[in-house]
Amino acid sequence: MEGSITHPTVAASASAFSPSASASSPSAAAGSSDFLQLRIGEAPAGGRSVWLARELRRAIADGRLPVGSRLPATRVLAADLRVSRGVITEAYRRLTEDGQLAGRGRGGTVVVAAPVTTAAKGAVSTPYAHRTAGATAAPSAPPSAAPSAAPSAVPSTSPSTSPAAAPSAAPFAAPPGPEIFDELRAAPARIDLSPGVPDLSAFPRTAWLRAERSVLAGLASTELGYGDPRGTPALRLAVVNWLARNRGIRADPDEVLIVAGTAQALGLIAQVLHQDGIWEIAVEDPGSLGARQHLRHWQLATPPVPVDDDGIRVDALRASGARAVLLTPAHQFPTGVVLGGGRRRELMRWAADGGLIVEDDYDAEHRYDRAPVPALRSLLPEQVCYAGSVSKLLAPALRVGWLLPPPKYRKALVEAKRFADLGNAALPQLVLARLMESGELERGLRLLRRRHRRRRDAMIAAIRDRLPDATVHGAAAGLHLTITFGRDGCRASDTDLAAAALARGVKVQPLSWHSQRPSPPGLVLGYAARTADEITEGVAVVGEALTRIGR
Repeated sequence: MEGSITHPTVAASASAFSPSASASSPSAAAGSSDFLQLRIGEAPAGGRSVWLARELRRAIADGRLPVGSRLPATRVLAADLRVSRGVITEAYRRLTEDGQLAGRGRGGTVVVAAPVTTAAKGAVSTPYAHRTAGATAAPSAPPSAAPSAAPSAVPSTSPSTSPAAAPSAAPFAAPPGPEIFDELRAAPARIDLSPGVPDLSAFPRTAWLRAERSVLAGLASTELGYGDPRGTPALRLAVVNWLARNRGIRADPDEVLIVAGTAQALGLIAQVLHQDGIWEIAVEDPGSLGARQHLRHWQLATPPVPVDDDGIRVDALRASGARAVLLTPAHQFPTGVVLGGGRRRELMRWAADGGLIVEDDYDAEHRYDRAPVPALRSLLPEQVCYAGSVSKLLAPALRVGWLLPPPKYRKALVEAKRFADLGNAALPQLVLARLMESGELERGLRLLRRRHRRRRDAMIAAIRDRLPDATVHGAAAGLHLTITFGRDGCRASDTDLAAAALARGVKVQPLSWHSQRPSPPGLVLGYAARTADEITEGVAVVGEALTRIGR
């Protein structure tokens, strides 16, 4: 993290603007720095690292620290401000986790991302724009674009008092339709606590580029033509090895079908079930609204089956008469429960009677306080259609996932994939295979687990302080927490609470969106993509919103 300032606009001599700040006046210079005109005396006692991180965020947001500029060496700034080096290191670490800074070895600590302040209607926006040093800034969005204040530009005043923190709560004004997630992603917010998004700032750009260069250097011309609709042999082999190492699944590469994420997998499965005369697939309740929408788009009914502390109620599944069921057994969405051993045995008996299990293993790798649980596919390969993806491991934008169908449906699913798109793009598959086989993906996962654990702990602490009446569910694993409120904890609906939070600049999802049957009010809160400071403030805003609309 060592470096020096090279950009001419980053710092100016204090003596050029203030005669009292000359080098001959030790008392004036003590605890201050020419760099951004920082004065440590303005920091609250016990909060110097947080204060410094906030000042750096503001400087990046307003352009005083443009992308490509280098920060002072930690020892230099510590000496200037008369603080321990640990204060500076901690502040730099916070912004590095935020994705705004990056250590470049002897190149120092460099600003690598600046806030995005506009987002086109309907577009999926990211909180920061990443550019290489010296790159030209992207053109501004048209005037009609909705403003989206970045997390780094958090004002010091209460969010409810800032006009900029009062976006429309329209996404919660009516029952969620097919476009609801597009609308919610496009809604401006200072702090986005939506579930289901990993830390996108941790995407291994350097490793990806290195793998891409290596793949292209050795790629034969013939490999640029149409390929196998099942996916490239290299990725299918890499997926088999990954699942064997991480999920206990033994399979052959010929059993793997590469798809454009779990969303496409559900669409292909729905089409094949129709061909087999199956017109409904039972789903967990509460369960993913997005998965339910995809299945219904393909004309499958989704009868709800209740979930309790041991997972799906298999007795209720039998009573439903459904011949297929969609499950998230390793970390149920959104409650976070793990399918218990007794329930697994019941489910295996149900499947042995002719039932089909669609296993969505969507974030099983992200666990913190418990041992891994085996995938159902590893126990019952003949009756389980297993789906996974890299959306929670790397980024949803890659649109790469995999299916391991049971033998009965394997040929039909390959045909459905062939006529959907002739197969996924080959180059990203080959690069991903290289990352999987080189160990880069596992190294990145270990880093993410440590980071996500800290952020989860920050969210739990904030909920304890700001939402003392809430009950936390699913803390042992995953990328989100679910909270529920008792009878007196939230007298308003959870959609009203989510709307009130969004009006104050914080984005959350109401639990009722993911429930088909009546359920207690609650929220689903993602923590993986936000820093600890943002999480703490976001939960505080939710607490304020709850107080305003009435407990």
